Amino acid sequence: MNVDAEYFAEVASIQEMTRIAEYILENRLPYLVLGGGSNILFTKDFKGVIIKVCNKGIEIHAETKDYVEVQADAGENWDDLVAHCVEAGYGGLENLSLIPGNVGASPVQNIGAYGVELKDHFVSLDFFDFDTKTIKTYFSKDCNFSYRNSIFKNELKGKGIVTKVKFRLAKNPEIKISYGSIKDELDSMGKKTSGIKVVREAVIRIRRSKLPDPVELGNAGSFFKNPVVDKNKYNELKRKLPELVAYPQEDGSWKLAAGWLIEHFGWKGYRHKNFGVHKNQALVLVNYGKASGRDIFNLSEEIKKSIQAETGVELEREVNIL
Repeated sequence: MNVDAEYFAEVASIQEMTRIAEYILENRLPYLVLGGGSNILFTKDFKGVIIKVCNKGIEIHAETKDYVEVQADAGENWDDLVAHCVEAGYGGLENLSLIPGNVGASPVQNIGAYGVELKDHFVSLDFFDFDTKTIKTYFSKDCNFSYRNSIFKNELKGKGIVTKVKFRLAKNPEIKISYGSIKDELDSMGKKTSGIKVVREAVIRIRRSKLPDPVELGNAGSFFKNPVVDKNKYNELKRKLPELVAYPQEDGSWKLAAGWLIEHFGWKGYRHKNFGVHKNQALVLVNYGKASGRDIFNLSEEIKKSIQAETGVELEREVNIL
């Protein structure tokens, strides 16, 4: 089921951003900045301006014998950036291969996968401020990064547009293969070495085996965040659920695998009419054809209530609901 926007604008330069900002402020219109649109669920028409960021470009800003600083425009496809860096031998982003979306959205969400988060390699970003119509630079310490969160989802939400993002990547990177099933996938591939190209290949294979292609089957990727609980709650759940999948955190808390919880309590593969839960990955809610955004949202509510009733844990949606 389709939804409509009242206005739609593509911007690829500061001049175009300035013009659309002036129009929005003058007419007091709500607006939404859209990257690849991969992490949004529309439940109704949007009464305002959808802004699609289209600037492109990747360049090196600094380099030493140990690292490079790579800057990418917000409109670049995220996985194209990862592929570019891996091919050049710059390590750090390979575990984030095949995450859908564009570069500009990556720091907003502090994207992460397989033991790596964007903040681990983030240097700074440029941000077009709608009120002042100027570019402001935000460094890592300014961004309030946390698990799938940042200042751009909170204090700066709806205040402007990310235009460029800069990363520091290693020429002799530390390979991270202990999280999830990367090591098992490398073994199945018969790979005895694990350079960044091989790690990227393994991550792509894993993601393609578990996650549906949104072009073929409508979905917004992982729908829920992995909930974090304190040690007492973890111990309580572990007694009740001995096979519970969880990961210890530096502060003593535990991050629970939301997908495991959803699967354990019977939702994996669930289908009702034209929507349901993917058969290979319980974190992914799918639209088989003509379901509405409201259908998907209501299903997510049912799952949340189910997990809360069984465990006392409240799942939080990762997808933005509009």
